[in-house]
Amino acid sequence: MQLSICTDVYAELSYTEMLDKVKSLGVDAVEMTAGGWGARTHCPTEELLADDSKLAAYMAELDKRGMRISALNTSCNPLWPCETGKQYDESMRRCVLLAEKMGVKKIVCMSGLPAGSENDVTPNWITSSVTMTAYMQPAVDYQWKTTIAWWKEFAAFCHAHGLEKIAIEEFPCMMVHNPESFWHLREGVGDDIIGINLDPSHLIAYGADPIHSARALKGAIYHVHGKDTRIERGMAEVNGLTEWKDVHDTASRTWNYVAVGCGKDLQWWKEFFSVVRMMGYNGDVSLEMEDFTMSTEAGVVTSVDALKQTISL
Repeated sequence: MQLSICTDVYAELSYTEMLDKVKSLGVDAVEMTAGGWGARTHCPTEELLADDSKLAAYMAELDKRGMRISALNTSCNPLWPCETGKQYDESMRRCVLLAEKMGVKKIVCMSGLPAGSENDVTPNWITSSVTMTAYMQPAVDYQWKTTIAWWKEFAAFCHAHGLEKIAIEEFPCMMVHNPESFWHLREGVGDDIIGINLDPSHLIAYGADPIHSARALKGAIYHVHGKDTRIERGMAEVNGLTEWKDVHDTASRTWNYVAVGCGKDLQWWKEFFSVVRMMGYNGDVSLEMEDFTMSTEAGVVTSVDALKQTISL
């Protein structure tokens, strides 16, 4: 496995400054947002699609540093039934077109989340089974029908433009948020271009064990995010793990995204990466640093140090 960094953590830096910063950490690969709701500071998708000379100069900056793109990220909700959702849909497709021109074969994204019916415009993440049959099951059925139909068409679009892997992150408030929901989508679409971006932080936040999850995803792990979560003592025991507060409100949350090694210890991370490799994945581990309990620099350095000690080579 090789270490990569999601570059939105350095959104305040220019493209070349960011590359120099990442290189100084001993990391040679970058995952950059080229679509969706990310910062997109380092990847001007429309400019690069419109001007081959700008694209060549852009890629040359990577080459002269001995660096590469691990994946393009286009995380968002393309199934939101509103104008914003349409823009996200188009943004994901533009990301695929840029990947084609760059020779990048993998994108990272999310499954999306539709509304609860064709007459609704609000995305609806249904997680409760209480009286499901009475009034929630029709919404779930509608959402899966809508999601699978969209993904069949999008997967075909990706094939047509030379993409080899779509790594869907199991993210809260999305149809794909755990291994079971991932397999439901992939089997419904019937296309193994669709795989998982295994991000252990979300699974920890749900109360799942990402090591067991990795075993359940054997053969379908296409990307991994190096990101940790800490269940906050004295908070989760009172209110459980369903958390709606802003991620910056760290002191009052029942769990927080933290630097790698500040939630699970290094022994746990060694086992996690060992199992991930046993399940067939030996690609990039992309650090996504979203620890708001410490400075950005401290979080990145802490995480890079922990990942270098634990990823399976």
